Amino acid sequence: MNTDPLWFKNAIIYEVPVRAFADSNSDGIGDFRGLTEKLDYLQELGVTALWLLPFFPSPLRDDGYDIADYTNVNPIYGTLDDFKAFLAAAHQRDIRVIIELIVNHTSDQHPWFQRSRHAAPGTPERDFYVWSDTTEKYKDARIIFQDFETSNWTWDSVAGAYFWHRFYSHQPDLNYDNPAVQQAVFEVLDFWLQMGVDGLRMDAVPYLYEREGTNCENLPETHEFLKKLRHHVDAHFPNRMLLAEANQWPEDAAAYYGEGDECHMNFHFPLMPRLFMALRMEDTFPITDILQQTPTIPDNCQWGLFLRNHDELTLEMVTDEDRDYMYRVYAQDPEMRVNLGIRRRLAPLLGNDRRQIELLNSLLLSLPGTPVLYYGDEIGMGDNVYVGDRNGVRTPMQWSGDRNAGFSRANPHRLYLPLIADSEYHYATVNVETQRANPNSLLNSMKRLIATRKRLEALGKGDFQLLHPENRKVIAYTRTYGDEQILVVANLSRFVQSVELDLASFEGRVPIEIFGRSQFPPITPSPYFLSLGAYAFYWFTLKPNAVPFHPVGEVPIITVNQFEPLHLLQATGVLMRPEFKTQLESLLPDYLTRHHWFEGRNRTVQAAQITDAIVLPYHDRVASLLWLRVDFTQGTPQTYLLYLGYAAGELARQLLSENPQAIVVRLHATQADDTAVVFDQLATIDSTYADKAFFPTLIDAIARNQRYQGQQGQLVSLSTELFSTLAGDDLAVEPTPLKGRHHNTSVIFYASAKSNPSPHLILKLFRNAEEGINPDLEIRHFLDKQQQFTNITSIAGWLEYRPISGSATTIGILQEYVPDVRNTWDYTLDSLRDYLEYVAVQQTQLTEVPISTQSFIELQGVEMPALARETIGSYLANVHLLGQRTAELHTALATAPSQSDFAPEPFTSFYQRSLYQYARNLVGHVCLQLKSQLKSLPAELQPLAQTVLMRQDHYLERFKRILDQKITAKRTRYHGDFHLGQVLYTGKDFYLIDFEGESSRTISERRIKRSPLRDVASMLQSFHYAAQSALRSEVDSGIIHTEQVPHMRRWVQFWEQWVSVAFLSAYLEVAYQDSFLPASMQELHVLFDNYMLEKAIADLGYALNHDPTSIEISLIRLAQPEYDLS
Repeated sequence: MNTDPLWFKNAIIYEVPVRAFADSNSDGIGDFRGLTEKLDYLQELGVTALWLLPFFPSPLRDDGYDIADYTNVNPIYGTLDDFKAFLAAAHQRDIRVIIELIVNHTSDQHPWFQRSRHAAPGTPERDFYVWSDTTEKYKDARIIFQDFETSNWTWDSVAGAYFWHRFYSHQPDLNYDNPAVQQAVFEVLDFWLQMGVDGLRMDAVPYLYEREGTNCENLPETHEFLKKLRHHVDAHFPNRMLLAEANQWPEDAAAYYGEGDECHMNFHFPLMPRLFMALRMEDTFPITDILQQTPTIPDNCQWGLFLRNHDELTLEMVTDEDRDYMYRVYAQDPEMRVNLGIRRRLAPLLGNDRRQIELLNSLLLSLPGTPVLYYGDEIGMGDNVYVGDRNGVRTPMQWSGDRNAGFSRANPHRLYLPLIADSEYHYATVNVETQRANPNSLLNSMKRLIATRKRLEALGKGDFQLLHPENRKVIAYTRTYGDEQILVVANLSRFVQSVELDLASFEGRVPIEIFGRSQFPPITPSPYFLSLGAYAFYWFTLKPNAVPFHPVGEVPIITVNQFEPLHLLQATGVLMRPEFKTQLESLLPDYLTRHHWFEGRNRTVQAAQITDAIVLPYHDRVASLLWLRVDFTQGTPQTYLLYLGYAAGELARQLLSENPQAIVVRLHATQADDTAVVFDQLATIDSTYADKAFFPTLIDAIARNQRYQGQQGQLVSLSTELFSTLAGDDLAVEPTPLKGRHHNTSVIFYASAKSNPSPHLILKLFRNAEEGINPDLEIRHFLDKQQQFTNITSIAGWLEYRPISGSATTIGILQEYVPDVRNTWDYTLDSLRDYLEYVAVQQTQLTEVPISTQSFIELQGVEMPALARETIGSYLANVHLLGQRTAELHTALATAPSQSDFAPEPFTSFYQRSLYQYARNLVGHVCLQLKSQLKSLPAELQPLAQTVLMRQDHYLERFKRILDQKITAKRTRYHGDFHLGQVLYTGKDFYLIDFEGESSRTISERRIKRSPLRDVASMLQSFHYAAQSALRSEVDSGIIHTEQVPHMRRWVQFWEQWVSVAFLSAYLEVAYQDSFLPASMQELHVLFDNYMLEKAIADLGYALNHDPTSIEISLIRLAQPEYDLS
């Protein structure tokens, strides 16, 4: 055996449960003799170390982690002599053995616990575990297995007390404050290391101690114990390795190395989900960001890397938004989810795509750390998510296509778990025997990859340097150890990519592709160009010596045999005929890119597919409601709804002349000489020609709860009790569109009256359709029912699509219309114009505008200056009322503890870490985007942009404050896109509207609970934009002259400061009557500052993508060195 004390750095670790690998005695359960018989296979694969899952006596309620005897072997796996024979055989093949040291807890069947529960309180036996007379201790500790446990305390009737457990309630935690427990663990360690075991994986090490007022994780006492343990191992058992299981953020996980005097290895849990995230997003940022957050570790330590293991793909160390994304793209079926993770094997996670499997394995074997392979993944085994808990990824190893996959000769019904019989992963085709015989199989590919990894010391021990190509679909890095220099380049995209790498520091060296030994051109000072196929990767040894453009051309034409009314086209299924449907699908992406409501304007459309079509008859015509799935070259698909109408003859010519942007396609008939078009009904409503008879049909459908059948689902119309009250006896037949630029289409309906018709209802139709209830409908349903906040427009009905399988999709909302109101954005701009005119004329004698250097929070309680009351006037009183109404909304949304979708949830330290990570992601994405667009910005804005980029680290430090302050607040539902444009002003009061959240986010992400202070920060940011926009408008119109701008900018800042203080003061006064805000002003300041900065950066990202006119405002806001955004 290799005597290198750092053997683990170049190891290839293979994780295997004994019961799942090979059954030697035909009882349906794998055992040590069977595992010993398969050691030659593992040696052939290239494995250098085996990590065995628990094999100790156990009730097996948690796959052996509920240990009942530390120094023996469960009889179902064999005897202690069988283990010793296995250990010797492994060592003969230079394979080391790592076993579990379950240090945190035992089974409740363990003799230690049985003695403890029967012992008197205060005795050494009783104190082997953590007991309490109450469940009120350690309230800040999170519940890890949320799908199975509701408390970390469980009552024991024998002991007459509660025992503490961080995992299952049948796994009581050991009490490490008892020296006898520490001694007992040392004795267990000695037992196995004296036998010759090479390493110990210490399960759940962050949770060994409990302390009041902490989250009972990563406590100093834990590290003190680990140092003692490490010292004992080094003194008595050289060349042995301690591997920590610490599912923590990188900075906390790295602490388990100490100064090189605690654990030798630790798993990098945060990296693992980000590998999958980056692959699906086709963006290197999740990987590079978490690696940049990973601290430097001692030279005698190493990270352990893995793609999958025996547990779920854990999503604890990601943000709520990232977790939501991972669930959507990798675990659509709720059965695939468990706790905070995904219970799937590698191949099914990646859709059994061989290219993706090999790509991720190439990263696993080349990133800094020791790779850990999970049994069966080398052949692409499938899983069974329906067998319960995490057992779906623990099924028998598939050796051949014979009976029981060659795993056992037992009756198939005796197997500990059923074999994988799914057609795609059936053991008859996915097995070792078959793949051994095929030189191009995944198994043989893995062998070659592993052999190469073992040969290159730089991949185990080398320095790691990330490269930063502009193409973020390509990840590139170097590994250097001595004279060995390795360059790794990988394409995360499903399409061919090109990349330019800055390799100037390697000038003169020649890249040689390691697997094919192909020589590439020498490296020069110029950028090095490479082209990579879909999911391709290169390993080189270095030897010495746009925003896509979518042109809008003429209206596209489809040729048909003859013109038919659209209802005949529908009746005969022409729209869904393959030849017509295919042509229409090829043309629709170009139509979408012409419209501002298309969220994918800045992405390249790969394909569009009509997934369903529903006929909507009205009068003597019909419209077609199409579901169009749009796939992009990057990012997740989206579904759009198109209401298509048909016109021929003079009507068609009129549309082509007056409203060509509404034309989807022009029809050309081979047997006719007339004109016909298919057009977008919603795009014509405000044109001279508008088929306005169509829209009242939708209202009538809601009134009658009409249903319309499609091929894949049905459109359902529903009304509320409010409908008849609002609709009256009749509605005007000429609906009016809501003016302005919106992501949706809204139509106002007027009640018929002989003299003065008044608007009563407004129908909002969503263009972008996503599965699930829209938050706008959900929140207003809730508020209508609660009746605790009535300053909203109530729901009269809605339209939803119910697919054959899956959840319903909200596609339209009919709501109360409030007449004679103003948009508060317009009202604010008018007030600002009056304000600027007043101060320009009446305050000329004031040369210095008195602006406070205190933050908005610090100005709470400070008396409003007389100058502010004089200059800003009645707007101050109104904005005070708006703050009050905002707080009343948040209070109402926090009053349903029994409704899971609305029940407030407390902040936790883990959630605060998630907030920080979300902010890091945001800063990284926006700064990368700003950098990529820097040269295309106007020359006068480029210095501002450079300043913002230079302040990136400053922003991250600001965000880091959220980690240093415990926040005692609650997460609730909130508005989600709160700004002045989402508020109506009646002249006396305010109505809050449009609760759908930011349309660029997914439905599930918009429904995540967050602090309502996010809404407050958004509104204050809206005040800032209004003030800057008003100033720019006055300058552009010539009312304010250039030489006045610096002085007037101070007046604008004065206005924003005291308007924000007035709003915030009223908000806090009302909101603090409830308990959802932070408990102290210090906490409030930290959290509020976090959201203010987050909003400012997010708005810069939005401006770069969607609104170039506001880039300057965003840059000025972020470039100010002294101005505290809160």
